[in-house]
Amino acid sequence: MDVALDDGQRRWTFAQLDAETHTLAERLMTQGIRVMATLMDNTPAWVVADRAAAGVGIVHVPLPPFFTPEQIAHALGAAGVDTVLTTAPVAALWPAAGGSPLVVAGQALVLVRLPARTASMPAGTAKITFTSGTTGAPKGVCLSATAMESVAAGLVAALEPLDIRRHLCALPFSVLLENIAGLMAPLMRGATCVTLPLAELGLAGSSSFDAARFHQAVVLHRPDSIILLPQMLRIWTAYLMQTGQRAPDGLKLVAVGGAAVGARLLQAAHAMGIPAFEGYGLSEGASVQALNLPGAAVSGSAGRPLPHAQIRIAGDGEIEVAGSLFLGYLGPTGDTTARQGAWWPTGDLGRIDAEGFLHISGRKKHVLITTFGRNVSPEWVETALGSEPAVAHAVVFGDGEPALWAVLWPTRADVADAVLQAAVDAANTTLPDYARVHRWVRAQADFTLASGCATANGRPQRAAVLRLHGGSAAMPAAPVFSPLMHV
Repeated sequence: MDVALDDGQRRWTFAQLDAETHTLAERLMTQGIRVMATLMDNTPAWVVADRAAAGVGIVHVPLPPFFTPEQIAHALGAAGVDTVLTTAPVAALWPAAGGSPLVVAGQALVLVRLPARTASMPAGTAKITFTSGTTGAPKGVCLSATAMESVAAGLVAALEPLDIRRHLCALPFSVLLENIAGLMAPLMRGATCVTLPLAELGLAGSSSFDAARFHQAVVLHRPDSIILLPQMLRIWTAYLMQTGQRAPDGLKLVAVGGAAVGARLLQAAHAMGIPAFEGYGLSEGASVQALNLPGAAVSGSAGRPLPHAQIRIAGDGEIEVAGSLFLGYLGPTGDTTARQGAWWPTGDLGRIDAEGFLHISGRKKHVLITTFGRNVSPEWVETALGSEPAVAHAVVFGDGEPALWAVLWPTRADVADAVLQAAVDAANTTLPDYARVHRWVRAQADFTLASGCATANGRPQRAAVLRLHGGSAAMPAAPVFSPLMHV
């Protein structure tokens, strides 16, 4: 019989998954639950809970396991969550709440009932996904079942030539990208989802990744497809290069999203046998909107729009999307800001080339203006720096200054300054003179949520990084001369 889920210890057929879903759905209905949050690791039980909530009209609020207690409390209040499905140790966070034990897909869990609370949300809300903004306060995005199913169906259609039969879930299920593209789409097609605990994949928190353990899992479970964040791809590629290994031959697609990837990293990954292809999406569009695919890829682009998506470029260069949009945002006090119009301005800048491929150039609100009057998107320069093997993360500054400078996090603590200097020099050769980095500093703190330098989903906290490093003595980057110096 066809296998739906494989957790490395046990397999569930589609019939068994449906039976587990029906059993949990009946239990949830008897409890009178309106809004249910899940807070747990990647397990078959999470998949069952997601499907059960959808089947009986309960709003599902997936909470990332790396959220802080403050972020969890914020999300619960904003969404009006009345029940949390979690493990017994986590349920202890609410000692005064009543808890009901239950077993889902072989896993012992607890239904924690929270005090009644009110929160308005758009009609038709099926799921609320919380994303970490630049302030660190998660923002609730209300999604309909129709929008999510549209994205999943679009992915199934676009990936059909690849015949994906086995997908390794490498990101937390609470991350919308994995939830839609890594669970809903493969299961809709009838493929098997390998649902391992995140620790078995080398993931810890929001930004710790053990490439050796991850590679071991890929070799053992032989997936056809994986979804990775750019930093995970960078670390895995470096590990393969250092150890002389290659990705398994059967791997057909490694979709990479969440941030800019960079052409050099993709080239290095392909050289190691990793079929990495960059895509583009956003929570407000219910995840993936565009994707490069084998045989239909342009290096440096985010791919062509998928069947469910419409993409256009506004007069000021901003990317706008339509076709699978969210319903509205949740406010911090439980109110809702409804979405307006058929097209959503993404805040990203880009262009669509003659072949229909989308190219991202940066964020509209992050444009730096140097004292020479040059407008530069920091993400553009950060992508160039991050494409160098020695650089794990880079944050670029220079607004109101004569030239750009950067804070660099090396891939390893023992990377010498000279190696970082060479990385900056190499990146500068790919950039026009006005976008080159003239000086840099080594980071003084980890690029993590705990240090304040990054959000929970790995985006830079620019203000915090600037406060920490703004007064540092930066090292000058070696000049790279151009025949024409623009001023």
